[in-house]
Amino acid sequence: MTGTVTNWAGNITYSTGRVHRPGSVDALRALVAGSATVRALGSGHSFNTIADPGPGGVLLSLAALPPEVEVDTAARTVRVGGGVRYAELARRVHRHGLALANMASLPHISVAGSVATGTHGSGVANGPLAAAVREVELVTADGCTVRIGRGDARFGGAVTSLGALGVVTALVLDLEPAYAVEQHVFTELPLEGLDFEAVAGAAYSVSLFTDWRDAGFRQVWLKRRTDQPPADFPWAAPAQTALHPVPGMPADNCTAQHGVPGPWHERLPHFRAEFTPSSGAELQSEYLLPRGDALAALHALDAVRDTVAPVLRTCEVRTVAADGQWLSPSHGRDTVALHFTWVEDTAAVLPAVRRVEAALEPFGPRPHWGKVFALPAAVLRGRYPRLADFRALARELDPAGKFTNAFVRDLLTG
Repeated sequence: MTGTVTNWAGNITYSTGRVHRPGSVDALRALVAGSATVRALGSGHSFNTIADPGPGGVLLSLAALPPEVEVDTAARTVRVGGGVRYAELARRVHRHGLALANMASLPHISVAGSVATGTHGSGVANGPLAAAVREVELVTADGCTVRIGRGDARFGGAVTSLGALGVVTALVLDLEPAYAVEQHVFTELPLEGLDFEAVAGAAYSVSLFTDWRDAGFRQVWLKRRTDQPPADFPWAAPAQTALHPVPGMPADNCTAQHGVPGPWHERLPHFRAEFTPSSGAELQSEYLLPRGDALAALHALDAVRDTVAPVLRTCEVRTVAADGQWLSPSHGRDTVALHFTWVEDTAAVLPAVRRVEAALEPFGPRPHWGKVFALPAAVLRGRYPRLADFRALARELDPAGKFTNAFVRDLLTG
């Protein structure tokens, strides 16, 4: 298609007015081999220029490729095409009596784009979505296919790769037996006296929400697997009605609450696959830092809430287990993730973003690669100890920098 091309939120207009949608992997290989600069576009849920190919570059979508989902029930794995979204993947996997260990709050996002940017769900024992990947299939700069799996020395850079190594045409993911989940929502959890570790570990997946207009959390969402012990949560009162994480929004498009058991893929996300969670009229930021600093970081945010609250819709606090991917924001450390959904006003939001970053600086935050942030690339380079290894891998697979745009170039080379 041609014309103005924007991301989902509409805050980014890409430098090309055309999205190429090859209908086969062979057509994709030919397009990549014949192009000087290529960036792959997932579901468009990034809020910065990570997918922008730059003037004259090719912006490529995998949405027209066959939606491959091949489940191997004996091996408990699934091979999934690069353009498939989590909602469709989850439904297909569940039909075989199997499940993913975790999902993000939105089931609408693409699998390849999610793992490439370090996207995650929640749970003290749950790694980011990339933790399920056991093999990645890439079309590299010359149009050839390369497969990199666990056990390959390059694997640590191959999954959360920011699209800098090639176009991901397929992934193989680990599965486990299907399970059911209950979702319980509580209200008004105080920040004062908070035992963060106890709260975060109270269920399989836990999310805390606040608008930072007052200290503490307006909502706590507990997702309990029914094959695990009952969730005990004595610190807040159960919600009396179904709630949406954003104050004032209707709960109709949220997954079922009040402890009603349901399939894993209908409870782990916050939002139902058949509903669009919002109009996209928002901006998002997220910072990931050591979980041991969670309480101190929350108090640091509380100290700047007068700046944050006026432009904030909601803030979500989650945990992520340490990851081995070199560019994962949770690389090498158990993590707390602080997510901000802002109003749709870049000029008003950026000062709050900078204030948040200053407040969190003592904890060495790593921003989510697909969100709005202001931290300089020089600072980020110091927060990824395996960055030199990733640079070497990028030179190996893409020596001419075909998949490198301004965003990636700033990070890798300054």
